[in-house]
Amino acid sequence: MRSERILLVQLADIGDLVLTTPALAALREARPKATIDLLAATQALPIVPAELVNEILSFDRAGKSASRAMFARDNLPLLLRIIQKRYDSLVFCHHFTLRAGLWKFRLIARASGAKRIIGLQNGKAGFLTASLPDEGFGARHQAQYWLDLVGLLGACSQPRPAQVRRQACPLLGDSLTSPSVVMHAGSGGYSPARRWGAERFAELARLLQEKCGASIVVVGQEADREQALTESLAAPHVNLTGKTTLPQLADVIANADLFVGADSGVMHIAAAVGTPVLSIFGPSNASAWQPWTVDGLSAVLRSGVACSPCSYVGQSIGAREGCAARTCMKLLRPVQALQAAREMLAGREPTETSAPPAERGFNNRRLNLLSVPVDAVSYADLLTIMASWIKTGGGARQICTVNPEFIMIAQGDPIFLSVLQRAALCVADGVGLLWACRRRGFALPGRITGSDGLPRIAQAAAQYGWRIFLLGAAPGIAERAGRALETTYPGLQIAGAYAGSPAAAEEDEIVARVNASRADILFVAYGAPRQDKWIARNLPRLQVSLAMGVGGSLDFIAGLVPRAPRWMRDRGLEWLYRLLRQPWRLRRMLRLPRFVFAVWRAADVHSATDKARKASKDVDLSG
Repeated sequence: MRSERILLVQLADIGDLVLTTPALAALREARPKATIDLLAATQALPIVPAELVNEILSFDRAGKSASRAMFARDNLPLLLRIIQKRYDSLVFCHHFTLRAGLWKFRLIARASGAKRIIGLQNGKAGFLTASLPDEGFGARHQAQYWLDLVGLLGACSQPRPAQVRRQACPLLGDSLTSPSVVMHAGSGGYSPARRWGAERFAELARLLQEKCGASIVVVGQEADREQALTESLAAPHVNLTGKTTLPQLADVIANADLFVGADSGVMHIAAAVGTPVLSIFGPSNASAWQPWTVDGLSAVLRSGVACSPCSYVGQSIGAREGCAARTCMKLLRPVQALQAAREMLAGREPTETSAPPAERGFNNRRLNLLSVPVDAVSYADLLTIMASWIKTGGGARQICTVNPEFIMIAQGDPIFLSVLQRAALCVADGVGLLWACRRRGFALPGRITGSDGLPRIAQAAAQYGWRIFLLGAAPGIAERAGRALETTYPGLQIAGAYAGSPAAAEEDEIVARVNASRADILFVAYGAPRQDKWIARNLPRLQVSLAMGVGGSLDFIAGLVPRAPRWMRDRGLEWLYRLLRQPWRLRRMLRLPRFVFAVWRAADVHSATDKARKASKDVDLSG
């Protein structure tokens, strides 16, 4: 009788394969007599310990996407080998996120002949015969997901360390003094947005040498642009860029006192060999890919910006390349990394590695409409909440005014979607939103628009002594709007008014200007979604109590653009008035019928789901 045959599939890069080794080890322990094979990318395979698998099936991507490479002629022998092996069980260590990738996985499943096909179910993978719910990226660490999957085959799913193959590297010799710090400035080729910057690493290396007497070792490949780091290093260092194999690299890191690097496969190797790891995260999801250390020492350094992470969040790949501003990485300073590194070299967990998000500080009803939150608050509720935030402090909070156009933009803009989902408050702006919420059985107390909200907030600010900063619009408009508000509401304190721009190059200067004003409230008028993204990027360093995007409100207040007549506003027809005056808005207005259709379809899906749940309960009760 032949032994049980199991194929585990992990076609991603080095880091993902390292995070699969705990599942491989657990499976090997549970099935010592089984034939356990691994299908993985060629470039990552040298890091896998030979004792974990019986046979390695090498998948050559040859510079192509994994989906295209699977159907390439060069990989035909690989498919024939999978067919020949006739597996009993197949485990996919993947999220089935992309539709194109599903065909690749279907092909592998069919070729394997396996009766048990195991993976994460997100509603797309109908070919699975056994599954666990895919709760999204970051709901669990990636390594834990794969441990849980092999648990369906009887393996222990408790956390255990990753394992990597090591081979002695003769290049270091005895030249290093303690403490030694290995640095990797790259992030692999998949997402260069994860990189911190060679000049930042170089400054950190200088500080480590001056303050800690550390020896610096630079590792990586030429594709990681490690050469830019070595050229920036003024102090003596050891440069192993492109000079080691993966097993040799693992040995170099294992003999170091600390590893510092961005989110990358090399970082996961460092965690696997037990070296203390200081990892730097920006756009990517630390909850999913932070160092997997069961007993070791590790820390994640994050800036805490509200729009981070923006890639691989929930069920979506999101903004894999982040945004052009990359404020989440720029706000991380070498002196912050130095403080964390010094504590780790002393064997201690760093006291603070990221700015905690501000708490919402209130309870109210909230509905997710097409994945965008909508809070059921009135103007009175809004002013009460704002007063509480200003009184208690606790960090800046973001308020977003949400209308149908915003929601449809967010469907194709993962960064904007993340901003809306993480805002402290999302208020309804637009009659379309009132209709959509009613369709879901969620009554809203009314609209809260930037145009009407800003004057009401200014009136309360004059009464309670809140200081306001107006940012955005065309040059001079914010100043005119400020004077108009001060005239209308005697006693109002306009702490500052400035046009500026949402360009990344101006962020530092604008934030300094706002903070110097000692304002309590910041209104930003750059138009959506730019204003909301700007707020989210800079929220951790803004010293206001709250910030809110107000679109074209400053133009109205300054008298540059007339408001619709009161009767049109009361009937929710202000959009029509603006369209008649500005016909160029027609293209934007085409999002409205798309919104109606999307809400209608989503409501039908919810109704069908509720009926299925009710039917399921009925069956359970009758049983």
